[in-house]
Amino acid sequence: MEDHAEKKGVSNTVTGMIFGCYALFDLLASLVFGKYLVQIGAKFMFVAGMFVSGGVTILFGVLDQVPEGPIFIAMCFLVRVADAVSFAAAITASFSILVKAFPNNVATVLGSLEIFSGLGLVLGPPLGGFLYQSFGYEVPFIFLGCIVLLMVPLNMYILPNYDSDPGEHSFWKLITLPKVALIAFVINSLSACFGFLDPTLSLFVLEKFNLPAGYVGLVFLGLALSYAISSPLFGLLSDKIPHLRKWFLVWGNIITAGCYMLLGPIPILHIKSQLWLLVLILVLNGISAGMSIIPTIPEILSCAYENGFEEGLSTLGLVSGLFSATWSVGAFIGPTLGGFLYEKIGFEWAAAVQGLWSLTSGLTMGLFYLWEHSRRRRSKLQNIPGTEEERTALLPDDI
Repeated sequence: MEDHAEKKGVSNTVTGMIFGCYALFDLLASLVFGKYLVQIGAKFMFVAGMFVSGGVTILFGVLDQVPEGPIFIAMCFLVRVADAVSFAAAITASFSILVKAFPNNVATVLGSLEIFSGLGLVLGPPLGGFLYQSFGYEVPFIFLGCIVLLMVPLNMYILPNYDSDPGEHSFWKLITLPKVALIAFVINSLSACFGFLDPTLSLFVLEKFNLPAGYVGLVFLGLALSYAISSPLFGLLSDKIPHLRKWFLVWGNIITAGCYMLLGPIPILHIKSQLWLLVLILVLNGISAGMSIIPTIPEILSCAYENGFEEGLSTLGLVSGLFSATWSVGAFIGPTLGGFLYEKIGFEWAAAVQGLWSLTSGLTMGLFYLWEHSRRRRSKLQNIPGTEEERTALLPDDI
C-alpha cells in the first residue's frame, strides 16, 4: 500500500495521516456503537460491519486505478475511514454477542477466539505476499474481501437475535470507575506494545542480523503463535479460578515490560543482541500478552456489575466499545511514538521506553488491588461487631 502511495506522488506525511486516521475513526466509532448497540441491534451491527468491511477491502484492491493527486488521496481516506468504522462495528458487536451467549465462560471464549486472531496474524503476511507476487496488487484484497462477504449470509443464518432494553448508564460512568480506568490504561499499554513492533522490529532485524526480507515474517511468528496458544489456557483459568485474574493482569504486564527491556537488549545490561534471544523474548512476550489481555473484559464486567450496571446487552455494548476504543488509542500511539523514538534513540532504547509503559500499568494495577484488598478487610472487620450487637438487641424480643 505504502509503495503504491509513493508512486502516486503522496508524501510520507500524508501516507502517515491516511494510516493514522484509521485509529481515530476506530476510536470514535467504537464509542458510538458501544453506546447505541441495543438500539441498532447486535446481530445487525455485526453483519453490516462485515458486509461493509468486505466491500471496502475489495475497493482497496482497485485504488491503484484511481488517477493520482487529490482524488487518489481523498479515496484513500474514504476507504480507510469506512474500513475503520465497519471494523469497529463488527468487533464491538461480536464481543457483546459472545459474552451474551456464554455469560459464565467469557474469558474462555475470548481466549479461544484469540487462536484465530493469532492465525490471522501468522497466515496473513505470507498468504498476502504469495498472492501479491503471483497475481499482482489487486488479487490479495479481492480474495480477502470475497471471503469476508461469504461470511455474511452464514452469520445471518447462524446468529440469534438478542433483544434488550437500552440502559441508562453512560461511558463516562464506566470509565470514571477507578478500576475500569486503570484496566483501560493496561489495555492501552498492551496494544501500544504490539503496535510499536509493527514499524520497528522488521527494520531492526534487517539491519542487525542481515536476514533476507522473507525471513523477517518468521521472527513475528514466535509472538503470534505463543499468543494464540496461551490465550485459551489463560481464558480457561480466568473463568475457573476468578481470583487469578488480578495476578494475571499484574504479572502479565511486568513480564511484558521485562521482554521489552530485553528485546534490544537495553545497552545498560551489556547483553549481546542475538537472533535466538530475540525470538525467545518474542515468544515470552506472546505468552505475557495473552496473560494480561484475556482477563481485562471479565474484570471490567464484574466491576461494572458491582457498581450497579444492569446485566444485559447495553452494559456489554459499553464494555466492548470501551475495550475497542482503548485498544485503538494504543494501536495509534504505539507505532507513531515507536517510529519517532526508533529514529531518535535507536531500537534498544525505544523498546525499553515502551516497556516502561507496561511496567507502570502493571505496578499501578498491583497497588490498586492491594488497596482494594485492604479496604475489603477493613470493612469486614467493621461489620462483624455490628452484626453481633444487632443479634443481642433482637434476641430478647424473639424470646
